[in-house]
Amino acid sequence: MEKDYSFLLKEPITKEDALTLHPMALAFIGDAVQSLYTRTRVTVGKTSKTGILHQEVIKVVSATSQSEEAEKILPLFDETEQDIFRRARNCKVQTSAKHAEMSEYRRASGLEAVFGYLYLIGNTERLNHFLSLCYDNKKQ
Repeated sequence: MEKDYSFLLKEPITKEDALTLHPMALAFIGDAVQSLYTRTRVTVGKTSKTGILHQEVIKVVSATSQSEEAEKILPLFDETEQDIFRRARNCKVQTSAKHAEMSEYRRASGLEAVFGYLYLIGNTERLNHFLSLCYDNKKQ
C-alpha cells in the first residue's frame, strides 16, 4: 500500500463554496499543498542537506514541471476539475515564473487550482493520487 503523505483540513468546505473562490486563490492553496507534500516525500527517511532536498523539490514543484504533469493527468480530471483547470489557466495574471513560458505558467496554475480545490473540499484520496502521480513521474 502506498503511503499517504497528504494532510487533512480540519473542516473542509463544501464543493459549492470552493467553486465560488477565485481560481487563483485555489491555485495559491494548491501550490502550498503540493509543496508541503513534495517536501515531506523528499525529506522523510533521508539524511540529505537542505540544499539537496530543495533541488529534489523543484524537480516537481516548478511551473515547467507542473505544466508537463498537467498535460499528463488532465485526462484523469472529472468535469468539475477540468473546469477549474481551465478557469485558472485562463485567468489574467500579472506575474509569471522566472524560468517558464507564460503558457507553462498558466497550465501550472490550472493544476495548482485543482489541487487547492481537492484539498479544500477534503477529497484527500483523489488529491493524494494526483500528487503522487506528479511526484512519481519526476522521480523516475
